[in-house]
Amino acid sequence: MKKIAILGYGNIGKAAEEAIKAAPDMELTGIYHHNDCLDCIDADAMLICTPTREVQKFATVLAARGICTVDSFDIHGQIWSLRTALDPVCKTNQAVSIISAGWDPGSDSMVRAILMALAPKGLTYTNFGPGRSMGHTVAAKSKPGVKNALSMTIPLGTGIHRRMVYVELEEGADFKAVEAAILADDYFAHDETHVIPVESVDALNNVAHGVNLVRNGVSGETHNQRFEFNMTINNPALTGQVMVSCARAALRLKERGDFGAKTMIELAPIDLLPGTTEQLVKTLV
Repeated sequence: MKKIAILGYGNIGKAAEEAIKAAPDMELTGIYHHNDCLDCIDADAMLICTPTREVQKFATVLAARGICTVDSFDIHGQIWSLRTALDPVCKTNQAVSIISAGWDPGSDSMVRAILMALAPKGLTYTNFGPGRSMGHTVAAKSKPGVKNALSMTIPLGTGIHRRMVYVELEEGADFKAVEAAILADDYFAHDETHVIPVESVDALNNVAHGVNLVRNGVSGETHNQRFEFNMTINNPALTGQVMVSCARAALRLKERGDFGAKTMIELAPIDLLPGTTEQLVKTLV
């Protein structure tokens, strides 16, 4: 049994706890909070379930101690920088860090890679939602004057999205200042975003989400190859499950001496699954 711990106990941390307890080859050895001491962790791997902007500092500390980590870092444009920063720390200390291991980036990234292999020339559109974006919601909540927030992603087609951000203000907060801070955040600055004040975010909140991923492309010299992938999901539940599966992969890589920071498209799918190679090949191939 592999020893797995959790850092952060919000929606994703709670979902990860459930996924660990359901895994046949893992045991949960601890749940840690942001201000807990991380010097005496009894775990083979840590799931970093903190806000995205706290991932790098925690992953660096843990990797320096030789502990494998998995995170769901979700700022697409900064993933390579995170990988570059963590990779030498992991290699020096014989650890593995699987970064951006959610469903997008994460498992959807693997789907995009497979579809590109099937049709090397073409265009892929990833349409999110409609649903609650956890990363965007956390970013909105972090702004001064915000008591609570909900960021909904609305697909407009061909990979273009609208962000509907509902904010519950603290008493005396200036809505215009809150709105400006949200619109300036990198999470929102690249999409059409509407910030709407509400009396109660709890009255609106849900964790449903989904994706429609389409690739139109060319196989060899044959055009009009079309692939479509759809899912409707509970956002934190799927994120937690992906992280747990990636913890399994991280520990297998460590056993083989393949240290470093990696994204999900760099993983062999078989390493995500419990069971022997023989069992999985006979079942899935």
